[in-house]
Amino acid sequence: MNKETQSVKMWSGRFREPLDPEFEAWQRSIVFDWQLLQEEVAASKAHASALAEAGIVSGDELFHLRTVLDDIAAEHASPEGAAKVRDHETAEDIHHFVELALTERLGSLALKLHTGRSRNEQIATDLRLYVRKQIQLTVATLAQWALALVDKAKLAGDAVMPSYTHLQRAEPVLVAHWLLAYVQMLLRDISRLRDCSARLNYCPLGSGAVAGATLKLDRSIAAKELGFAAPTANSMDATSDRDFVLEYLQALTFIGLHASRFAEEITLFATAEFGFVQLPEAFSTGSSAMPQKKNPDLTELVRAKVGRLQGAALAVAMQLKGLPLAYNKDMQETQEPVFAVRGTAQMLGLLARFTSALEFNSTSMKEAAESGYLNAMAAATYLVHKGVPFRKAHEKVGNAVRFALEKDVELGGLTLAELRQFGEEFDTDFYDAVTLEATLDCHDVVGGTARRQVRAALVEAKQRIHAVQRPNTREADQEAVHAGA
Repeated sequence: MNKETQSVKMWSGRFREPLDPEFEAWQRSIVFDWQLLQEEVAASKAHASALAEAGIVSGDELFHLRTVLDDIAAEHASPEGAAKVRDHETAEDIHHFVELALTERLGSLALKLHTGRSRNEQIATDLRLYVRKQIQLTVATLAQWALALVDKAKLAGDAVMPSYTHLQRAEPVLVAHWLLAYVQMLLRDISRLRDCSARLNYCPLGSGAVAGATLKLDRSIAAKELGFAAPTANSMDATSDRDFVLEYLQALTFIGLHASRFAEEITLFATAEFGFVQLPEAFSTGSSAMPQKKNPDLTELVRAKVGRLQGAALAVAMQLKGLPLAYNKDMQETQEPVFAVRGTAQMLGLLARFTSALEFNSTSMKEAAESGYLNAMAAATYLVHKGVPFRKAHEKVGNAVRFALEKDVELGGLTLAELRQFGEEFDTDFYDAVTLEATLDCHDVVGGTARRQVRAALVEAKQRIHAVQRPNTREADQEAVHAGA
């Protein structure tokens, strides 16, 4: 690196020796923080407005600064333009790039823009803006997937499937009830992201390098322009806080876990051994060797994505561990994990379309729900209504199941005389109490799989989703918190 190159560094005044060339290339962050260009421009415009209010730049100078900053953002908004930022030979980071681009167009006026600010507060602001935008996008696609699940549940009507505990058939449930379980997970995910967004929504501009700006800037100007709730309360915390990055990545990890659970069930249900669902061909692939195959590539990839998300969160946790106040270069490493998970919203959009295209084999599901003594709980409940203590009812029905297994019939296939071997309380009304419909409807509590409860749950779920689709409203925040309760 020659002296001319060294001189364009933002910090080079007190240095005589050039950087080691390999170290110089190794420590540059422009290779990934180019993705913050739009945020850097927005924050720079807001800072320029604060400088104008403080009398550091004139009204005419403010106009030129803001106009050229807009031009820089527009020129590099395309993939080709973004590549020019990423591959810039001189810029250390995105802040340096914007300053160089401004200087090319405005000369010494561009150098006024850094008055009263530090790169420490710039990156803290840019990252908050970026994460806030990604949260908005992720919430929107979560809502899309949740709506697709609700719509599919509504189409399923009174279709029935077995539920599972320990991966063994347990009780019959409505297909809609199973789908709505995932809706509840997604509503909790939305509430976590909204909570994260509210906590990060304070503006670090004006915090300086560590102790606050050396000029008496009106910090509310930048905060208001950038849509923050207020300026941050402590300059040392503002420049070193990356809690919001970790919280965001942890919230995405929950999303990945929920998506992975859904993907795993669909993968299982699509096998010949289950035969419950038909995979959409538009989201499946074949085998290069076996002509008959239709592979669940989408669900298998979704199932794996949680590893990337959790890995990003863990990396940031380890990067922040033990850091002293305030800013440290270690924090540069917290950026790449954030950029590495930007595909989460795309995954959710694909899941929404995949869910809409799924086809259920209702006949196979119903057959599975009607076999294997899945009405045993309903049978025990029948005896409870006859005055039998539940523990005794459980034992009587268990004995009846064992007898039915030996006869190779379901509970409804036993004669009344056979049933009365296990309890005189059995009567002719037993058979109506253990039909598939009665087995569903005996779960007639809020959150249960009774048909009327699920119909009400469908309406409520759709209302909650529509509420969270209305951003920046108290109602939306309350709905999200309620969904996560």
